[in-house]
Amino acid sequence: MARVLVVDDEKIIVKGIKFALEQDGMEVDTAYDGEEAVEKALSSDYDMILLDLMLPKLDGYEVCQRIREKSDVPIMMLTAKGDDMDKIMGLEYGADDYITKPFNILEVKARIKAVLRRSKPEEKPDSDTIESGDIRIDTASRRIFIKDKEYNLTTKEFEMMLLLVNHPGKVYSRDALLKEVWGADFPGDARTVDVHIRRLREKIEPNPSEPRYIHTKWGMGYFYQK
Repeated sequence: MARVLVVDDEKIIVKGIKFALEQDGMEVDTAYDGEEAVEKALSSDYDMILLDLMLPKLDGYEVCQRIREKSDVPIMMLTAKGDDMDKIMGLEYGADDYITKPFNILEVKARIKAVLRRSKPEEKPDSDTIESGDIRIDTASRRIFIKDKEYNLTTKEFEMMLLLVNHPGKVYSRDALLKEVWGADFPGDARTVDVHIRRLREKIEPNPSEPRYIHTKWGMGYFYQK
């Protein structure tokens, strides 16, 4: 059973989301301000956090940042309709996905299920370990090591890295990465990919301005090089 934390100061929205997710068999916990959200997120194990941007005490950005310091749990940010800056900022602070208000609850459920499926892939009977150059990826535990040092990646960062490492030298356009990692029905744009590539480089590259692993093919996209 998936455990989801829903964070929003509008209780009627929380009540509606909670009811809808519970109807699909999920266990739902709730929080109504930023401090409560951080406390619950760091003291319990959740499979997904649905996080509103505008919250009392701590806003969604700070909540997301504090959670990311300790956890790579998937976070979906709720943002105002049409406010692209909120979306980009949410991704910068560590959110994996976003959905705009007002939203259709069926879309929310579908997006949550998609994230949960991707963050917990079925185990395969073949090897759980992928090795490429300096990089070793344990797909079962979703851990990544470079020269035996472990790096803590978010769900989307891990999925993007896994895709690129599995296809060294293959150039993926931003649209292709968006489709492969976020899904064909994701309504976001290519800037989502750029933000995640930048965050990924900041974590794994010795010098992000001169990448060793994740390269840019100008005018085409991104690729991994051993």
